Amino acid sequence: MKILEYIREDIQTVFAKDPAAKTVWEIIFCYPGLHAIWLHRLAHFLWQHKLLFLGRLVSHVNRWLTGIEIHPGARVGRHFFIDHGMGVVIGETAEIGDDVLMYQGAVLGGTTLQKTKRHPTIGNSVVIGTGAIVLGPITVGDNARIGAGSVVIRPVPAGATVVGVPARIAGLPELMKPKVDLQHADLPDPVLRAISESLDRQGRLEERVRQVEKTLARLAPAELPVSLRQLSTAVSEDLIQHVYEALGEVIDPEVGISVVELGLIRDIVVDGRLVEVQMILDTPECPLIGYLLDQIRRRVKSINGIEAVRVTLLDVPFSVWRRAENGLQSTNKGGTR
Repeated sequence: MKILEYIREDIQTVFAKDPAAKTVWEIIFCYPGLHAIWLHRLAHFLWQHKLLFLGRLVSHVNRWLTGIEIHPGARVGRHFFIDHGMGVVIGETAEIGDDVLMYQGAVLGGTTLQKTKRHPTIGNSVVIGTGAIVLGPITVGDNARIGAGSVVIRPVPAGATVVGVPARIAGLPELMKPKVDLQHADLPDPVLRAISESLDRQGRLEERVRQVEKTLARLAPAELPVSLRQLSTAVSEDLIQHVYEALGEVIDPEVGISVVELGLIRDIVVDGRLVEVQMILDTPECPLIGYLLDQIRRRVKSINGIEAVRVTLLDVPFSVWRRAENGLQSTNKGGTR
């Protein structure tokens, strides 16, 4: 009577966990996952009664008939269902709880050659996705879900969802309401979440740095004078002043202050219709250098009488230039005392 009760439970489990199941006869004759569980129960019975060879033989026949390999020493709970099942491997010391759903290609494998507990322990109401691999004597808590293709090498808390290689917790534990469905398309990506959080934090830090730079620039504007030179007597001082004012309209978007106030412009040379502007940057690889150069050319070239603009980046870093200028100013002050 107990055997018939198990058979009835197994058939009802298939109806509950596989919407494709239509009739009892279809389940009895066309579900290799169910056949594998029935044959495993026989193999496990023989194994427990020390008929080791017969247990392994039944297990081997089970694998040949269904494509599912379950070691006769593995412990399987009630209402266990293997959907499709081809390629499933369950090791000798594996333990599977009640109401577990396992899809094809899943593996419960071992990680040691020692004759000890070396396979996973699966809790109740666990869902193991297609191609998932659970390795070692770890515990997968009740109601946990393992995403397709995941490689689980660490214990999984009860109610958690894990995905990836190696598997990481992707969802908060859901202990109150067990879920049978494993919506692979809706599983969160823990790696993407970590990257997104890092980028968000980086964005906030960059914004804080911009505010600090803006505040410092306003509190301590550039004290170094800009050299204004004219190489042709035909050039009026008004034209040079227009060039200077045009450069003052070029704003560094990172700080919100003009390149003149930041002290980036060191020399302005007007030679007829040609203007040469010399700039100082701490690094020529500044991400905004292309933008600043383009804006300088546009602003200066818009002045009447200017036909060509050449912008030169000085090799001396801004910090070195400032120290040299400060030293020169100190020397001049000392000489005039």
